[in-house]
Amino acid sequence: MGDSTTAGSPGFLSPLEAPPNGRGDSESQYAYWIKKAYPEWTVLNRGVNGERSDEVLARFERHVLSEAGNCVVILAGVNDIYQGASVEFTKKHLLTMYEKAIAAKITAVAATVLPYNTASIGDAEAIHELNNWIANTANRLGILFCDTNLAVRDPRDKDRLFSTTDGLHPDVSGYRKMGQVLAETIARKAKIG
Repeated sequence: MGDSTTAGSPGFLSPLEAPPNGRGDSESQYAYWIKKAYPEWTVLNRGVNGERSDEVLARFERHVLSEAGNCVVILAGVNDIYQGASVEFTKKHLLTMYEKAIAAKITAVAATVLPYNTASIGDAEAIHELNNWIANTANRLGILFCDTNLAVRDPRDKDRLFSTTDGLHPDVSGYRKMGQVLAETIARKAKIG
């Protein structure tokens, strides 16, 4: 559940953006790579390009709670920062989604916001602050945490994507890495209980 980095931009339009099955390079979405790792899982891509956390939250009932799935990856906030919203604005909406998932007994995965190559110093600092809060909040609430930012960032510059076609989103190799770390996080929880 999320924005363009869930949808698979720029290479893929999610099923919500291009019904009924999406359009483009299906490997350009982390959902594809989760499904590849665990073919027995049903994995739904509920990403919409350009949405802020409040817009993702507005769809949460329809696209998560009504599906009655076992698990939801929650990845939102980069567009908030990109559009100049405060970190507090994003925290409020993410926390509401985490709490709604907990109340519905759906395993929530709190995923970190990805870097983007045109981020200002202030935007990069906001991403760091938000991601620290995501990690701490996941721990406090007892939900799963996945550092998707770490999976795709340049090891020489934590504020840039390692591999990208547009400077704003991962390329297929980045989505593959995201899918792998998310699948590992979810599978580890499934084995534990």
